[in-house]
Amino acid sequence: MRSVGIDIGSSTSHLIFSRIVLQRQGARLSSAFVVVDREILHRSPILLTPYSDARTIDTRALGDFVERSYAEAGLAPTDVDTGALIVTGNAALKDNAERIARAIASDAGRFVCATAGPHLESRLAAHGSGAVDRSRSGRTVVNVDIGGGTTKLAIARDGRVLETAALAVGARVVAVDAEGRVTRLEPGAQAAGRAARMRLELGSAVSPADREALAAVLCDALVSVLATRRFAGLALGLLVTEAIELPERID
Repeated sequence: MRSVGIDIGSSTSHLIFSRIVLQRQGARLSSAFVVVDREILHRSPILLTPYSDARTIDTRALGDFVERSYAEAGLAPTDVDTGALIVTGNAALKDNAERIARAIASDAGRFVCATAGPHLESRLAAHGSGAVDRSRSGRTVVNVDIGGGTTKLAIARDGRVLETAALAVGARVVAVDAEGRVTRLEPGAQAAGRAARMRLELGSAVSPADREALAAVLCDALVSVLATRRFAGLALGLLVTEAIELPERID
């Protein structure tokens, strides 16, 4: 079967086209299929997720990118048997996120389609990175997935994800234009700005030194969680899920 995966994230969007081989688990008296082989046919370029304003994804620009990616792969939507479209991070919170997901899925083939909340996204990242597989020997593995708007934590042990959480720590919690003026503020940006002793608002100028200070504050908040095994101070204020207990031993 030909498959496509479309990821629309807070910071970037991209597509990957694959040929997958499915095998029926008949020997186990099951009608279920599992993927036994996968060949990557084409990877799209990575696009900075386009926004028409602070709360709205640019539907036309994103649709054009998806259409170009199909053309570059040498495929039409009718050539694709199945796929998954996932809207992740803060992109899933935008006003038109679900409408975009439905529109692209309806045009692009038979899809599993979801706007992934932070817990699902944490699980996807832990499986995709190999962290869950690394935990199968009884080790405790914490997967840290740093995205554009959020960082997701997943605790895995014995091949299972036990707990997940997310913080408003990411590469584009503050987006700026070519002149260094703020064009978008994601959740948590104001709290991080106060901690870095700067005032952030749409249209205000942010210098390279300001950006470096903001990055340091966000990094310190994340590292403090991993170092102390608890959420406190700024890290507690940046939580976008409930707090979790991190295990004392992390392998």
